[in-house]
Amino acid sequence: MEVFEIFSDGACSGNPGPAGIGVVIRKDGVKVLEVSEAIGEATNNIAEYRAFIRGLREAKAMGARHIRPRTDSQLLFYQLKGDYKVKHPNMKPLHAEAIALLKGFTKVECKVVPREENRDADLLATSALKAKVSQKAAIDDRPDVFIMGEESPGSQG
Repeated sequence: MEVFEIFSDGACSGNPGPAGIGVVIRKDGVKVLEVSEAIGEATNNIAEYRAFIRGLREAKAMGARHIRPRTDSQLLFYQLKGDYKVKHPNMKPLHAEAIALLKGFTKVECKVVPREENRDADLLATSALKAKVSQKAAIDDRPDVFIMGEESPGSQG
């Protein structure tokens, strides 16, 4: 059975603040996917969950049955393992989604890893965050441009 290693990481500037996710998937040791995406405003813990969930979804779409998720977030790991309670209301649906996705695989070997082992996912999350912050700064410098949508303050009501 093919083994998919899923490395995931979230990053944000401020907590909460602009956030990004990074995911690296290796199939039998060969890198098959990288994700670097800005996700809007989030806390670091929410970004960690969003990255983890994205990695699970991508692996599922590739037909993975045996996965080895890797994260440097001890909070995420111990909440998924059941050792820590999920108290924050914004994290409860993310936790439930992650658990439901994990149950869809035949074999799961989840592990918390040192930051150094998660470097590639961290770089992807950080680069997505930096790109989004740079884009926002460029638009903020232009009085003739504004953004509407889920990430803009003007879309809040």
